[in-house]
Amino acid sequence: GRHEVWSWKTASKESLCLMWQKVKVQLMLSMSFLTALFWYCRRLYSFLAQLLKRWSNYLQRQLIRNLSVLPEVDLLGYSAREWKGETKQAKQMREAYEELFRSCHIKYLRQVRRDNYSVIRAVLFQIFSQGIPFPLWMKERDILKLPEKLLFSQGCNWIQQYSFGPERYTGPNAFGKLRKCMEALKTNWAEISATRDHEERGSMCNTLFSDESKEYKLYEAIKFIMLFEVVEAYEQIKSRHKPVHNLFSLLFARDSSSDPLSFMMNHLNSIGDSMCLDKVDLFLLGYLLEVKIRVYRLHRFNTEEFQVKYPDEYRREWNEISLLTEDDRYYHIPLFRT
Repeated sequence: GRHEVWSWKTASKESLCLMWQKVKVQLMLSMSFLTALFWYCRRLYSFLAQLLKRWSNYLQRQLIRNLSVLPEVDLLGYSAREWKGETKQAKQMREAYEELFRSCHIKYLRQVRRDNYSVIRAVLFQIFSQGIPFPLWMKERDILKLPEKLLFSQGCNWIQQYSFGPERYTGPNAFGKLRKCMEALKTNWAEISATRDHEERGSMCNTLFSDESKEYKLYEAIKFIMLFEVVEAYEQIKSRHKPVHNLFSLLFARDSSSDPLSFMMNHLNSIGDSMCLDKVDLFLLGYLLEVKIRVYRLHRFNTEEFQVKYPDEYRREWNEISLLTEDDRYYHIPLFRT
């Protein structure tokens, strides 16, 4: 009996040992596999993280490279870099920037691409980034119908000679192109102004103002709205139905813009190509967008023309935006900090 018990215990022990050896081998294989899998996943995660970081940096560099309105920079640092030396002009510019920093609480600026859309870009970017809504008159009228109204209702067939900035295109397709420009302006303005979150709105602006084909449509739409307002004012002056703003008297007093056609041919068609807006055009821009445009003209430092507003007559409820220029040609966006 004892021998049978001993044999049974020995057999059980040997079976257990054999089973443990098999399980031990399987466990070791499983642990080795899991260790290798963990090491592989860590390497894969590290590789993907580095790849994502490089791709993100690449996209960010591309976005900044394409941005027509750059991120903010320190005002005095920008002044020191741009106006080195001891020439009279350099000293005056540095003094002007110091005055902006000290008295106007302007601490930063955003550089705007130096082309002949500069001022329209700087104005429209601020309207969008601040979430300023459509002007009252745009809410009451469908701006998409303005090209149609000008061409068919008012018989202005000469808009076929309209030029789209550097794309000097004229012909019967001008109407269709203008319609697309108006659609781009209305859609983007409505979408961005409806966005309440400031950071999200800023991101939308950066995306929009890094796409030349899209942003140029906005500027051409603004140019066309300026033309439409001039046509309407000209018709009102001729019919004497109601008085018009004084700025139209200034505009039509110029030999180069005595009527809407000459205004388009001699001024609007060149904007974006070889010319920027001049002072009278800035009055018109502020008036039709219903914003007070305050301009700091650094080359007029220590004169009464250092700070000017366009237009000089405005309503109290209009929003105010600010521009900074060193030469009345190219404009940047000043940023205030208290």
